[in-house]
Amino acid sequence: MVKYQDHGLDATFAALADPTRRAILARLTLGDATVGELASPFDMSLPAVSKHLGVLEDAGLLTRHKDGRVRRCHLEPEPMRHAAHWIEQYRQFWEGQLDSLAKYLETYDDKGETDDGSSKPDRRKRR
Repeated sequence: MVKYQDHGLDATFAALADPTRRAILARLTLGDATVGELASPFDMSLPAVSKHLGVLEDAGLLTRHKDGRVRRCHLEPEPMRHAAHWIEQYRQFWEGQLDSLAKYLETYDDKGETDDGSSKPDRRKRR
C-alpha cells in the first residue's frame, strides 16, 4: 500500500466538492470579505452560508476574525498548495505512463509488426 502525507487533503477536497464553497473561495481571492458580502450572491439563508463557511474554516481554507461588530473572512492558501502539489504528482505520473504507452504503440504498425519487421509479442494467457 502506498502511503502519503495527508495534510488535510480529505477535508480540502470535501470542502471543494461543493460549488457554493468554491464560489466563496473564488470571491475571497479578490480580498477579505464580510459574511454578509459572501452571502449576498446566494439565494440561501445567512445560517446556511455560515455552515459553508464553517466547512471551509474546518478545512483550513479560510479564517474568520471579528473587526468591530463585523466578522471578516480571509483566504488561507496553504491547504490549496498541498492539494495542488498532490494533483501535480499524479499528473506527472499519469503523463509519464501515457507517454510510455504512446511510445510502445508507435513501435508497431497496423499489421502487428515492429519497425524492424519482428512480430508483436503475444500477451494473451496460454492454457
